[in-house]
Amino acid sequence: MQTAFAANRLDRLPLSSFHWRLLCIIGFGLFLEFFDLYTGGAIVSVLLKQGWSTLELNALFGTLTFAGLTLGALTAGMIGDRYGRRVAYQINLVIFGGASFAAAFAPDMYWLSIIRFIMGLGIGAEAVISYGMLSEFVPPRSRGRMMAMLAVFGNSSVFVGSLVNLWVIPHLGWRYVFVIAGVMAVILWIMRRSIPESPRWLEARGRVEEAEQVLQRIEQSVARQHVLPPYTREIPPPAPEVSIGVLFTPPILARTLIGSAILICIGFSIYGLINWLPTFFIQQGFDIVKSLAWTTVITLGGPVGSLIGVAISDRMGRRPAIIASCLVTAACGLIYQQMTSDMALMAVGFLLVCSIYVLVAVGQGAYVPELFATTYRLRGTGVCMTAGRLASAGCQFFILWLFTNGGVLLVVGSVVAAQLLLAFAVWAIRIETRGRKLEDVAANTTAGGAPEPDPSFGNGH
Repeated sequence: MQTAFAANRLDRLPLSSFHWRLLCIIGFGLFLEFFDLYTGGAIVSVLLKQGWSTLELNALFGTLTFAGLTLGALTAGMIGDRYGRRVAYQINLVIFGGASFAAAFAPDMYWLSIIRFIMGLGIGAEAVISYGMLSEFVPPRSRGRMMAMLAVFGNSSVFVGSLVNLWVIPHLGWRYVFVIAGVMAVILWIMRRSIPESPRWLEARGRVEEAEQVLQRIEQSVARQHVLPPYTREIPPPAPEVSIGVLFTPPILARTLIGSAILICIGFSIYGLINWLPTFFIQQGFDIVKSLAWTTVITLGGPVGSLIGVAISDRMGRRPAIIASCLVTAACGLIYQQMTSDMALMAVGFLLVCSIYVLVAVGQGAYVPELFATTYRLRGTGVCMTAGRLASAGCQFFILWLFTNGGVLLVVGSVVAAQLLLAFAVWAIRIETRGRKLEDVAANTTAGGAPEPDPSFGNGH
């Protein structure tokens, strides 16, 4: 039953209900990850106000959260490349769901922080597997848009999580937020039992007959809505097994570094600024309800920025979209520091968050997973996300120091500097992935050649 040709058969398919269903199931997982992260930020601000925690314990909570996310992301990449995307997908939900229910019964802040570390181990796999897996099913002409849509799911949870915090915490208490997260994990685990394994991964592992069976089911589903175009029967080049060390050898090292830089900047911007906003507002004298209300309005920029990323990712190309979002974020950060009225501060804060999430949608959502070959895509994405998680974990006490010595303005200034540095790095590396097959993007490195530069912003090759 040998045949497969997974890349050519998948890339020639028109978008159908199969792709949209896969997008929704995978997207729900990212929604759950970001929901948990943002509700956690509000919960610790409330615990601070109630005297159940301190600034130092809140920083410990944040550090252990991202320590778990870091280890979870790295482990998921190795498991996903070795044993399959679906296996890694289901393991992480069992860990996260069980720990979420346990967090609802934490007796003190120390236990809550330890349980939070375990939750991070589980949920840390989500982004690594989600972006990598979806990229392997979607054709090149639509990949940027679909990957950015995936980010919409995750970033919408910023606003939804704020609404949940706004109602659940004052009326039911913070423990119920963790119960809600655990219930969502159970629902998602059941939904994911129906998703297929990646045919690209199966074929790369030499499991051609399994890849063929999955491809036939996908084609049958798409054929109910569209006429299937022909495909080229090219025998894929052999995909030798490589260790994780390949990510740190030239010329692939350049891609590992730029992917890591993108994730570090995102982690610092989101978890060093946005996740601390409720705490910042409370420390500046706002009551809990007003702090949560302000945060809800500002974080609405998350889904709006993601939708902008959907609109521009395949039109502008990844590089110009990433650079533009960094420059807009830097400009908003500089303006934010000059605002004096409450309404102006909230409006600029909204725009600041919006531009950060354009970077999330295009950079993390589309660009980083496209940089690596199928045999080490999840490990490459996992290493980059590990760097981002380490930055998120390590910046907690640094952000606390910045806020203590210079207030919110110094924190925002550090985000501006990070965004400007990333804009320069992406401009300098000159790798564009828009409209190109994953195998073509990876061929420049796996064949041992230097990455092809993109001669113009708009050219997607």
